[in-house]
Amino acid sequence: MSEVKEKKYKAKDFASDQEIRWCPGCGDYAILKQVQSAVAQTGKPKEEIVFISGIGCSSRFPYYMDTYGMHSIHGRATAIASGLKTARPDLSVWIITGDGDSLSIGGNHLIHLLRRNIDTNILLFNNEIYGLTKGQYSPTTPEGSHTKSSPMGVIDHPFNPISLALGADAGFIARTVDREPRHMKDIFLQADEHKGASFVEIYQNCPVFNDGAFNAYTDRGLKDENTLFIEAGKPMTFHKDKKGIVLDGLKPKVVDLTSDEYSVDDCLVHDPSDRTVAYILSQFFDNDKSADLPRVFGVIYSENRPTYEDQLSNQVELAIEEKGEGDLDALIAGPNTWYHQ
Repeated sequence: MSEVKEKKYKAKDFASDQEIRWCPGCGDYAILKQVQSAVAQTGKPKEEIVFISGIGCSSRFPYYMDTYGMHSIHGRATAIASGLKTARPDLSVWIITGDGDSLSIGGNHLIHLLRRNIDTNILLFNNEIYGLTKGQYSPTTPEGSHTKSSPMGVIDHPFNPISLALGADAGFIARTVDREPRHMKDIFLQADEHKGASFVEIYQNCPVFNDGAFNAYTDRGLKDENTLFIEAGKPMTFHKDKKGIVLDGLKPKVVDLTSDEYSVDDCLVHDPSDRTVAYILSQFFDNDKSADLPRVFGVIYSENRPTYEDQLSNQVELAIEEKGEGDLDALIAGPNTWYHQ
């Protein structure tokens, strides 16, 4: 085993022999490549890595990874991964899911995995549409959008995945985008290094049913003024450092750094451990652009707390220490069951 762990992996080592079948131009291709590159960089042997998915375009993912994996059922990838990680805490478990898969039928399982802090890496591909089932609106589709299932416009208020994860007490929360490969890879590596539940939202373009949903954050002529890439310990500036974020009380405000009124020193410095600021950043989300707030990318929140599987293991060890190994036959035949000899 030690010889296997010393092997130097390359991204191609994690590419399976299966033909990749996504639509031309789909953002999933870029995500797959960066995940393969990231897991290779971790140095973990492929037999200790598992990818579990639910249902949706993104859920083809395990077929394309030369690791263990499971293409499970709609919304239940988080539940299956929870069981696997609890039984085999030594494994590196990745959950591949979409906005429809994890925030609709799978929403209940998602929030409970996050609150339990089970050491898994959740990659949520958010294209704001149901792609596999041909263009119905999803839990993240913006209000007013015209889709196959909302010809007069969506009237549902959309989920904000980052705020949802914060509300469920996730220990690591980040956002990245399919058009920024280096950023994606770095976020995946940070998520993998984090001990506990890691939640990564990935803006992923669907060129068939929701093309251009994230143009404001990816197009060369637009993204500079609409995106804020945050890093721990660095001031929040964007638009080539022409603009910055300051707090007026707890209200965020965009300021002009080319004027004499504000400088970089006035800008908010990012601290991923600050939950209050993390929530404020998660609210740079509203469809109302009157405040000119950019969309935030990077590690929004990170904290260390005990994982579910470690605490469970401690309980099992304590029970054995206090009561012995236990005897299943004796338990079944005991006075506290329906069967008694």
